[in-house]
Amino acid sequence: MSETSVQPDPVMAEIGRGMELGQRGERDAAREVFAGVWDRLGADGDPFHICALAHSMADVQDDPREELVWDLRALEAADLVSDERARRAGVASPVAAFYPSLHLNLGDVYRRLGEWDLARAHLARGLDAVGTLGDDGYGQLIKGGLDRLAQRLAERSGEPLSELPSDPLSVPLSEPASEPTEVNGSSSG
Repeated sequence: MSETSVQPDPVMAEIGRGMELGQRGERDAAREVFAGVWDRLGADGDPFHICALAHSMADVQDDPREELVWDLRALEAADLVSDERARRAGVASPVAAFYPSLHLNLGDVYRRLGEWDLARAHLARGLDAVGTLGDDGYGQLIKGGLDRLAQRLAERSGEPLSELPSDPLSVPLSEPASEPTEVNGSSSG
């Protein structure tokens, strides 16, 4: 059995540089790096790169509406990434393991925008996909984020978590967000 060697990926290296800037609190610099990568990739670029870039760009947005745009781009791109493409990039897990985090981010930004039904739908999708995560630090981080999002939504609605939509697909996800009823700058993770 031969293993496919992972070649250095300059696009992912640049995205990684932007992520490091964002983690150090240099959000403007991170946005500049990500914008430069986006300019080179464009909307028709490699879906794996777009997914990684958009997921990271969303994290450094100050306006939740801009964050939503990038989170939606990341989810759309993930739907186009094959497990083989992810393996070639050095990702050991299947693409299905991307979805808990993607839905967590969407659920949280919809919550902050006051789009409660959409927040609940993405929470349900994230919880449905959580079985794809390992029991490592990353898996625990995302599971914890989903738990915090569930708690915040339950506190807001006064409804128990068991009353989350049983069919998350019953809430359309392609609708643009209407005017927010509440904007809260806090994030779940």
